[in-house]
Amino acid sequence: MDDIRQQVRTMILTKFLEGQPASMLKDEVSLERSHIVDSVRALEIILFIEETYGIQVENDDAIPENFDTVSNIVGYVQRKRGQ
Repeated sequence: MDDIRQQVRTMILTKFLEGQPASMLKDEVSLERSHIVDSVRALEIILFIEETYGIQVENDDAIPENFDTVSNIVGYVQRKRGQ
């Protein structure tokens, strides 16, 4: 779980918060409401998840409950991987 969390955090920090301290990204804060992620960036996160973890994200799964926070993303990956 910690590996997934670190990989997701690193991706978001590198792609969307370049130059910002890691403390800017809180695991439980809405990425959309904090203006870190918009619809295009959400697709980038989904592509990252699919490529990194070999998971096919179905259209029905591409909802805020699965992708709006770091913790939600980690939970989604774990559920899809059966962890």
